[in-house]
Amino acid sequence: MDPFNAGWLSILPPVIAIVLALCTKEVISSLLIGILSGTFIYAVGMDHTNLLMGTVQTTFKLMSTKVDFNILMFCTMLGALVYTISMAGGSRAYGDWAIRRIKSRKASLLASGGLGAFIFIDDYFNCLTVGTVMRPVTDTYGVSRAKLAYIIDSMAAPVCIIAPISSWAAAVGSSLKSTGAFESDFSAFISTIPYNFYALTCIAMVFILCFFQLDFGPMRRAEERAQKGDVGSMDTATDQMRVSEKGTIWDMVVPIGALIVFAVLCLMYSGGYWGDDPAYHSFAASLGNSSASEALVWSSFGALVVAFLMFVPRKVVSFRDFMDGSVEGMKMMLPANIILVLAWTISGVCRDLLQTPLFVESLVTTGGFSAMWLPAAVFALAAFLSFSTGTAWGTFGILIPIIVPVAQALDPNLVVVSLAATLAGSVFGDHCSPISDTTILSSAGAGCSHIEHVATQLPYAWVCAIASFAGYVVAGLTEANAYASLATSFVTLVALMVILHLLGNKRTAQLA
Repeated sequence: MDPFNAGWLSILPPVIAIVLALCTKEVISSLLIGILSGTFIYAVGMDHTNLLMGTVQTTFKLMSTKVDFNILMFCTMLGALVYTISMAGGSRAYGDWAIRRIKSRKASLLASGGLGAFIFIDDYFNCLTVGTVMRPVTDTYGVSRAKLAYIIDSMAAPVCIIAPISSWAAAVGSSLKSTGAFESDFSAFISTIPYNFYALTCIAMVFILCFFQLDFGPMRRAEERAQKGDVGSMDTATDQMRVSEKGTIWDMVVPIGALIVFAVLCLMYSGGYWGDDPAYHSFAASLGNSSASEALVWSSFGALVVAFLMFVPRKVVSFRDFMDGSVEGMKMMLPANIILVLAWTISGVCRDLLQTPLFVESLVTTGGFSAMWLPAAVFALAAFLSFSTGTAWGTFGILIPIIVPVAQALDPNLVVVSLAATLAGSVFGDHCSPISDTTILSSAGAGCSHIEHVATQLPYAWVCAIASFAGYVVAGLTEANAYASLATSFVTLVALMVILHLLGNKRTAQLA
């Protein structure tokens, strides 16, 4: 399909989808309407003789090309693994074990954040694994599912984007390679870490909230309800399952551990660690060359086989129950998979059909601002685009080839910080957009309503975004002084959190 330069109309589909999702509290129909509005604009722009059939035909033709079957298979098999582990009693046994050792609500929150930081290989894996492991523990201590979903989401993409050994580092490296501006793409990625203010402030905010409970906005109300016994859980297939009494903590630890080990080994294998090219015979090089989606499918299948070999021969569950449970787990992931397909499609509408990149490029190159405002402007544009499209990889894939030459032309000293601003702004949308895949998976992993997760997390994400923007302003003014700009971001973050928490206290006192 030939692209159509729709100008400012190219941002209408995601805006329509986001507004409808927030108004109707229903994301699937909102995404579908957003997609149809975009393909209608495309049909009009391409002068289709039959606008109705042109819109429908374009929608489903694009959808068929945008589906990442590997990711769908990974999510589906991970759903089967999660369900069978729970059915075997592994999750309950782990929860009982953790409850005996985690003695407070604060400890349960810190443990959730710490586990999220530990699983840095891939954000999809992070979202679903942390939710499965920590949900029984946080439920015990009256932590709202919305709070757990926020912690999961904040320790997924923000951690992966500053982890040198991750699928995200590989994706960024592939975009950097296309610019030809750096001798070492890996070194360039490493150099952006101190300037990735959004990722750093997100992680800091999680642990500040865990220690000091400075909640505000909708999250504060969700936490107040949780303290009264309503954690905001959703009915899922696992709520009606028959749980084996024979399960032990090892029935959870071993399959999840196998998943982690297999994920690393499969990433290395797909990246050529054991291949013929010696250039990829190191851990970092093979990970940078890996195919994350394929490797995750292999590793999830391997973990499912390990679970089968652990549960069925020991008669923890029968062969029939294991297979039936696997199917139920796959069904459990169907809503998330549908939303993923629709999210990929609306991103394709914007990028491939309506030429959103050209519209963004015109904003960047014709802004008429001086070089010192470049990092802040880049962050704002990347944040806007990623929030609208719900994709970080798509956003930095679009912007890196544009931003690097622009920064080199305006001020070479600002290339690294502008690159970091691109990555930081891209993560913003992946972190909190209603149509982001990790936002969807975080709510699924926590057993939280997707719309509630978006509504409660968004104010926190905006606080981090404002703090990051302040840091990039200072970075531009000081020619990328890392200490001054990072300090500015953290001071702004803490100040905003304290002010908003105190305003929440005042509002509560007035209502009392």
